[in-house]
This record gives sequence, structure tokens and C-alpha cells, in this order.
Amino acid sequence: MSWSCHINTLVKKARQHLYHLRRSRDFKLPSQVLKTFYTCTIESVLTGSITSWFGNSTMQDRRALQRVVRSAERTIHTELPDLQDIYSTRCRTRARKIVKDLSHPNNGLFSLLRSGKRFRSLKANTERMRRSFFPQAIRCLNQETPR
Repeated sequence: MSWSCHINTLVKKARQHLYHLRRSRDFKLPSQVLKTFYTCTIESVLTGSITSWFGNSTMQDRRALQRVVRSAERTIHTELPDLQDIYSTRCRTRARKIVKDLSHPNNGLFSLLRSGKRFRSLKANTERMRRSFFPQAIRCLNQETPR
């Protein structure tokens, strides 16, 4: 299974919104307003359900997504967060919510080791499984500073 078709659709939608960002810039709107417009329209399109598909996306797809972000950076003249950073943050946030919610069906996947500081890594037989949400989320939580 490949996410390329889905990602191409996202890039196409985001590029359509870039047009409106450029038009807004031509009206001499402040960069903070342009950044808010980017966050609300373009970034929300690019990062919808990012925890589901970003881990298993190809480098070519990630470059296409990042190209949209760089185009927006050049338009707004300000630095924007990388999609990899957004993905890591959302993975951590979503994993923390699952860990806190004892009634969540996947709460059992996040079991602490005896030290109580790190989570037990999931066994992944395939590369696809290794790059999916749960193993990535456990890796992100284990890389954080000690609790």
C-alpha cells in the first residue's frame, strides 16, 4: 500500500491555497496575518491525519510536501515549521493521550518497562510496521527527557 496518491491530492489542494496566500500578500497584509492564513488553510490541509500516513510516506512524497511549505515561507518571508517536526509533535501528543486514557483500546500497547521510565518497544516484523504510528510514537516518547 502506498500513500502517494493521497499525498499528491494533498499537495494539489495546498498549491491551490498558495495562490490565495500570494494574492493576500499582494494586498500588503502583515506577515502575522499571512502566517495565520497559512496555518489555518495550507498547514491544516497538509497535516490532516498526518500521524496515519507520514511515517510510511516516501522521500519523494515528503519532498513534494516540504516544497509547498518552502513556497509558503518564501511568500510570507518567515520561517515555518517542518512537517517532520509537526509529525513528531503530533505523535507525542496523541501517544500521551492514549497513555492517559485507560479505556482506550490501544492503551495496552504503551506498557512501561520495569524501570517505569521507558515504554516497551513493539516488535515489528516488517519495515511498514516499524514506520507506522505505534512504534514511532513509542520511540518519540522514549526519546523525551526522563519523567
